[in-house]
Amino acid sequence: MYDICGARSDGKPLNCPYGSPSVKPDELFSAKIQSLCPTLSGNVCCSEAQFEMLRSQVQQAIPFLVGCPACLRNFLNLFCELSCSPNQSLFINVTSTSQVEGNTTVDGVDYYITDTFVQGLYDSCKDVKFGTMNTRAMEFVGGGANSFKEWLAFIGARADPGLPGSPFPISFKRSVSESSPMELMNVSVYSCSDTSLGCSCGDCPLSPACSNPEPPSPSEKESCSIRIGSLKIRCIELAVAILYIILVSAFFGWGLFHRTSERRRPTASMEPLLNVMHDDFDSDNLQKDESHTTEVPDLLPSFNKRIQLSVVQGYISNFFRTYGKWVARNPTLVLCSSLAIVLVLCLGLVFFKVETRPEKLWVGQGSRAAEEKHFFDSHLAPFYRIEQVSVLFLTFKVLVS
Repeated sequence: MYDICGARSDGKPLNCPYGSPSVKPDELFSAKIQSLCPTLSGNVCCSEAQFEMLRSQVQQAIPFLVGCPACLRNFLNLFCELSCSPNQSLFINVTSTSQVEGNTTVDGVDYYITDTFVQGLYDSCKDVKFGTMNTRAMEFVGGGANSFKEWLAFIGARADPGLPGSPFPISFKRSVSESSPMELMNVSVYSCSDTSLGCSCGDCPLSPACSNPEPPSPSEKESCSIRIGSLKIRCIELAVAILYIILVSAFFGWGLFHRTSERRRPTASMEPLLNVMHDDFDSDNLQKDESHTTEVPDLLPSFNKRIQLSVVQGYISNFFRTYGKWVARNPTLVLCSSLAIVLVLCLGLVFFKVETRPEKLWVGQGSRAAEEKHFFDSHLAPFYRIEQVSVLFLTFKVLVS
């Protein structure tokens, strides 16, 4: 097959079925071929138009396979050999032709290929992930194929008008009869574990580099341990347990001692109570009940000798004693004023507004980014996230023999 002689109704180009000797490309054309098909050097069996058609077709599959260079290289080699190999006539046989606008075009071919290549091609690509969709790339470039036979059948199926795929059926042959002059195409196939074209462990989990390393051998030197009956405890664990028991015992012991000492002596909290008692006794009551006049004066000096309040504690004690007496005598005023203060502080909720547009949380209202977005929305259209839609057909006829 050489050059392009026509096109289908949907615009897919069709090759010419005429055999011709391979040609030597110029430097520019040779550089283009090397960029896509580095295994082809020297003469080729394709024109520039034919090569550009090849590039545009395989370009659709590159985003799905680019995560694994070995898979992508094998996939490109499959079509590079089909379209531009100088030995194309040895493994490509045109089986049918058709007339398109008065020109004879290819309408079906047999592609002779070895099991080694197709099995290696499938093995290098079967686990490749398409990161954008977090699924197997084979779902897009192979119709969800689970073997190389299903994948070749998908590749070789004639695409319906308007759908991606081959413009003519390709029947992959994996054997050649002794009387046939054809040979099997068998270019080098790269494993996904190849270091020169290595893939990530997510795309090639069977790679030796992705297997879990052997755990380090345990140290022959035994650590310190103590056996208590049938239980064997390491020294570090026993030391931590003993330290924990000591700390807990010290904590509870200190708490018990502190509580016992508090019971044996009066606390400073009795001072405000004594002051209140002292203030409430007026001269009339003291004259009526002589027992009070003799007990209170005797109690106060004894407590004052034991409890010495600082200046700050004295001011705080007097303030809260006075404040407590005032609150107790004016409960209605205290409750109403507290409620009024809470209501005044809640007036700010009138201006509370829930923000439902996330961009306003990150972009200032007068910033350049906000102005550019407003201009874009008003002159073009609101900005939405762009999603990729991949269209493929899952029904195909098995053409692999």
